[in-house]
Amino acid sequence: MNPPIWEPSQERIERANMNRFVRFVREQTGNDDIQRYAPLYDFSIRHPEKFWPLVWEFCGIRASGSSEPVIEHPEQMPGARFYPEVKLNFAQSLLRHRDDKTALIFRNEWGHQRQLTYAELHAEVAHLAHALKEAGVEMGDRVAGFMPNMPETVIAMLATASLGAVWSSCSPDFGINGVVDRFGQIEPKVLFCADAYPYGGKRFDCMEKVRGVLAKIPSIRKLVIIPYSGDPVDLGGLHDAVSWPDFVDNPERALEFVPTPFNHPLYVMYSSGTTGVPKCIVHGAGGTLLQHLKELVLHTDLKREDRIFYYTTCGWMMWNWLVSSLAVGAAVVLYDGSPAYPDGNALWDLADEVGISIFGTSAKWIAATEKAGVKPRETHKLLNLKTILSTGSPLAPESFDYVYRDVKERVLLASISGGTDIISCFALGNPLLPVYRGELQCRGLGMAIEALDDNGHPVRGEPGELSCLKPFPSMPIGFWNDPDGEKYRKAYFDKFPNVWSHGDYVEITSHNGVIIYGRSDATLNPGGVRIGTAEIYRQVEQVEEVLESVAVGQKWQDDERVILFVKLREGLTLDDNLRKRIAKQIRANTTPRHVPAKILQVADIPRTISGKISEIAVRESIHGRAVKNTDALANPGSLAAYTNLGDSLTS
Repeated sequence: MNPPIWEPSQERIERANMNRFVRFVREQTGNDDIQRYAPLYDFSIRHPEKFWPLVWEFCGIRASGSSEPVIEHPEQMPGARFYPEVKLNFAQSLLRHRDDKTALIFRNEWGHQRQLTYAELHAEVAHLAHALKEAGVEMGDRVAGFMPNMPETVIAMLATASLGAVWSSCSPDFGINGVVDRFGQIEPKVLFCADAYPYGGKRFDCMEKVRGVLAKIPSIRKLVIIPYSGDPVDLGGLHDAVSWPDFVDNPERALEFVPTPFNHPLYVMYSSGTTGVPKCIVHGAGGTLLQHLKELVLHTDLKREDRIFYYTTCGWMMWNWLVSSLAVGAAVVLYDGSPAYPDGNALWDLADEVGISIFGTSAKWIAATEKAGVKPRETHKLLNLKTILSTGSPLAPESFDYVYRDVKERVLLASISGGTDIISCFALGNPLLPVYRGELQCRGLGMAIEALDDNGHPVRGEPGELSCLKPFPSMPIGFWNDPDGEKYRKAYFDKFPNVWSHGDYVEITSHNGVIIYGRSDATLNPGGVRIGTAEIYRQVEQVEEVLESVAVGQKWQDDERVILFVKLREGLTLDDNLRKRIAKQIRANTTPRHVPAKILQVADIPRTISGKISEIAVRESIHGRAVKNTDALANPGSLAAYTNLGDSLTS
């Protein structure tokens, strides 16, 4: 049996919020069987009408209206609604603290630094909320941010939410069409942008793209520009444009919070959009708040004294998740720039400088730092670091080894997984449980997760479709411009009736951990045997010469064969010897079915703007089919290599 790679100390268990919650639930319910996580999880999915009010009380959420019913139509998915009689304001919950403790810590590549207390944050939100109100923003209106990860983005979101309006954001590296494909669907009244942003030692101007966006989205009545670079901003030719300092230059007024229904729209998020125009996923205020607090307070063990960081852009749901940490009163650390500039120690330097205790990043970045020979344990103190979070793609078992060997031994490494679709996690960390190589520690409380086989039956110890059998608060309240809910139903509920099918290929282990094998829509199927792409990537990443790879299925002689593309270290060329070593590594640690029929070298691998490998884009390209929306890719030019392979894929 695979032994744990890390176990929590008794002291850490006793101090954990999750441990306090176990006692709280036991006392409130009189159920003496709830002594550990396993019976607590069982209680949470068997009795959601009792569980969610206990989370609500434990996390101190404030609201008005009747808390009954907790769930309306609990037997329906979709159709169930949580707390239909409750009213609250999301921003009010995040600004519950109004003292001199640090709320935001900001750094960027340009060397900009800023720190805001909760009192200062509250005051800045008040000024902006008043300005938005004067600009005509009302409850239900949309406000959009084409913004870097900076304090003004957080302030703009909170001001928007305080009015009961709807916030939507994407990062400034999107092209004009990518922005229009998203914001054009929701017709925002106000757009926030920065004049420029830094990345990888370079300055990228935003104003030309903003002009293009304004020309295509007539609903925008006001453009607010943040002079981020410090250079003068030319507002010439921009109708109804104003700089941030001028926009918020108003007398100090009390911040008012508009009460909204629990299921009132808060955020519009977007699918990756590589198969067409992105879906606009609408998330509700109450469900987002309740789910995030459950995950942050209980699963992440976030406390007021913590400093929490996630390397993310404003176009990834981890930004929304991170910002909800304000509701706990913790300090939120924001960083804007490349995580590899000026070198692979940039984020570890930040962790030491500001005393990060909970550090979040992507599996790709952890693997890249290992490849680059970065060993923070030898070069950094990381004194406050207690938890490392990883998501975006499956974290390879070898990356677990790297963290405990070369980063820090006494740290909880929590691989987490969920998605934009639920603005939260299905499986994640737990301060009470051990960590096993290659596994997510547990299924989240209140999330009735199973791996289902093709017949819809739960399986253990073997891969299946990640499915949720019962409603949960952060399910989307719908898709934008989908009045009959048909697109929403088709996206998640077509495969198995009344069951959320997430599109991940997973295994639930004997000790209730979770292994992610990749997206089920990218699952390989040679000879009728289902293979998760992550199984191949885990092996290929062990080959020193390979930086990253992508595996897809190619239709071949009435079957499917596996094609592997590899990106090598600079200056290296793929030869037969290296091909044989890669194939041997895969065969020795998986099965002969996993060994690719072809291994080919490419200069780059297509990724979405949020950093995820786009296997679907590669698959479509090698079959000669057009990728419907290349604006969703960070590097669309990379696709040319896959459409011009000629004889390489015809033999």
